[in-house]
Amino acid sequence: MDIVAQDYSYLLVSDLNGVRTITLNRPEVRNAIHDAMRAELIDAFAQAEADTAVKAIIMTGAGKGFCSGGDIGGMRARLDAPQDQVAFNGWKRQKSTHRGVAAIHGVSKPVIAAVNGAAFGLGLDMALACDFIIAAEGVKLSMSFIKRGLVSDGGGMYFLPRRVGLSRAKELIFSARIVETPEALAIGMIDRCVAPEARAEAAQAWAEQLSFGSSTALALSKQILDKTFESSDEQVFALGREAQAICYTTAEHRASVEAFLNKTAK
Repeated sequence: MDIVAQDYSYLLVSDLNGVRTITLNRPEVRNAIHDAMRAELIDAFAQAEADTAVKAIIMTGAGKGFCSGGDIGGMRARLDAPQDQVAFNGWKRQKSTHRGVAAIHGVSKPVIAAVNGAAFGLGLDMALACDFIIAAEGVKLSMSFIKRGLVSDGGGMYFLPRRVGLSRAKELIFSARIVETPEALAIGMIDRCVAPEARAEAAQAWAEQLSFGSSTALALSKQILDKTFESSDEQVFALGREAQAICYTTAEHRASVEAFLNKTAK
């Protein structure tokens, strides 16, 4: 049975079998992100990070869309601001956006984006910030920023090339075209595609599968893997040595070794 974990105005949060599901909950605007929702999202991921009972996280959307991107109200406010304030206001807003994306990407637990409907612009950036993406059949994805005269500001220019390669990422960003699930799966933009009615159950099962082991070993592995492309082999080896030294001290490692030794001794 789901247990409500937190009370938010623009998010729904529930726990099941060690998996926390965070649902973007502005279905009337296809879960467009505004400042208040972003603040709640940062808090929700911080709460999930701090809760030792939470082993994995699913992020999804309420209603028909995953996330349509940034809220148009914020764009209108930018246009209405005095000209001499536009750049500084934008800089402050970008800092908030990046804190939100960092909260998703930086959490030490596996994060699955369960994409239930269209993910455009910042919505797609946020999905790409997760460790894995499972999408319902028929979902549409687009790096739509250039249509608004903007660049991808939610990490897409970092995450997308790591998924699909540099030249394909350029093509998707420059064209802002819509990508449907068969192509998205074929090029590695998403990891799994399931029937719409199976999305929630499939995401839950996958999250449980990913989080069965040592939370310490998993968190350290994730941290190192996320630095792989920016690090030399020796830097990765050094990080691995440090992580292994920590793992040697954990109760999970001790229990596992003792159970193995007891089994082989019989």
